[in-house]
Amino acid sequence: MSDGTATVDDVGLGAALATLQGLLTTGETLEAWATQRRLYALTHRRALIAATSGRFISLSRRLFGGYDSADIRWQDLKETRISAGIIAADLTVIAQSSSDLNIGAEVNRVWSFEGLRKDQAQAMYRICQQHDQVWREKRRVRELEELRAKSGGVQISGNQPTYGGDAGAAESDPARRLRQAREMLDAKLISDSEFESIKAKIVSGM
Repeated sequence: MSDGTATVDDVGLGAALATLQGLLTTGETLEAWATQRRLYALTHRRALIAATSGRFISLSRRLFGGYDSADIRWQDLKETRISAGIIAADLTVIAQSSSDLNIGAEVNRVWSFEGLRKDQAQAMYRICQQHDQVWREKRRVRELEELRAKSGGVQISGNQPTYGGDAGAAESDPARRLRQAREMLDAKLISDSEFESIKAKIVSGM
């Protein structure tokens, strides 16, 4: 835990870290953790957050002992924000309702953590960004594969187009597929060269 370098000098922090370790599944590794500075936790339950190889975890102390935990899988992560001051930082994590590599899922969870130790929060932010980029690329590749599959659905039979699979004429309409390719290009999900390649394939099948 090179990113969690603070000494365990606060009451309860050692127990929280032990609880965190107990939440890890087989093969899951702890990459970083961050805790609130005591000054920022005087009026509410103190929070500990952590980044593992598979998820973002939040631990909050119960009123009468023990901890409540919640987590966000990296594939559900939508956005991470940080606001750093001189000695502390605030971290906000936004997650979408469901993943399945679906970039259009509705955002339904926003977690904010105030007064985190600055160096720890910055380490957490970097790791969140790294996992976010990995999953964005996976979603981009899947969107591209789906578009390419749809682009290959038109075949020429005489003067009338026929459509592969069970898709109907509306689903395989060249104009619609060309519009989808343009939308992906505008969203920077595909490159200019990929767009031109898809467009050429659609036009050649008309």
